[in-house]
Amino acid sequence: MPDSRIDISPGDQTLTVSGEVGLLEIYAALPAGLYPPFPPVELPGGVGGLVSRGGFGQTFFFGAEVLGVTFRAPSGRVVRAGGRTVKNVQGYDLTRPFVGSFGALGEALEITLRLRPGLSARHVSAPGSLADLPDLAARFAWKVDGQVHLMHFGHGRQVDRALDVLPDAVEITEPVDLTSEFPGGMGVGAGRVKDRRFGWVDGGATPPVPELFARVAASL
Repeated sequence: MPDSRIDISPGDQTLTVSGEVGLLEIYAALPAGLYPPFPPVELPGGVGGLVSRGGFGQTFFFGAEVLGVTFRAPSGRVVRAGGRTVKNVQGYDLTRPFVGSFGALGEALEITLRLRPGLSARHVSAPGSLADLPDLAARFAWKVDGQVHLMHFGHGRQVDRALDVLPDAVEITEPVDLTSEFPGGMGVGAGRVKDRRFGWVDGGATPPVPELFARVAASL
């Protein structure tokens, strides 16, 4: 029986999902050849938490992949921004600020994401440093305990080229669950998990909110 919390539109290449749905649940539900804007890694807080933190591991602009979000503001008001259609710009001024707001604007209830096609996908890992990698073509890059992970999807040769920057890498064929790293929630800081934006720690502090942003949140 289809999960009512996950609404996939293959023709539009979009996905609308409840905020609490896990990242690996989405991977399991998607048809072959379509991929979400995050790697096959489970993290705390489901899709809502991921969007609130501004994504994980991506080497592209994550905000462009979030087409709409319905959230509960700190006041209790439910706000709907954006929509399912890729060209829909209704609520644009609230969708983009919500992405990476670390909860300052509220809790994500429903999110619409862009899906991307790919004929092939691979995930590899090897010892190394994110800083030592050349300009990345891989869509996702992160590091756990000295192991750099790269994941890419697309045409087969394109995938191979993107991952060749990590010599002697081993194939990772199973999804990765990192929730045990963050029993108190996922925050920013110097920890064992890192991507090209932040280091991630258990229950850590979130980045400071600019005064203007705080005023927007208070007005909702």
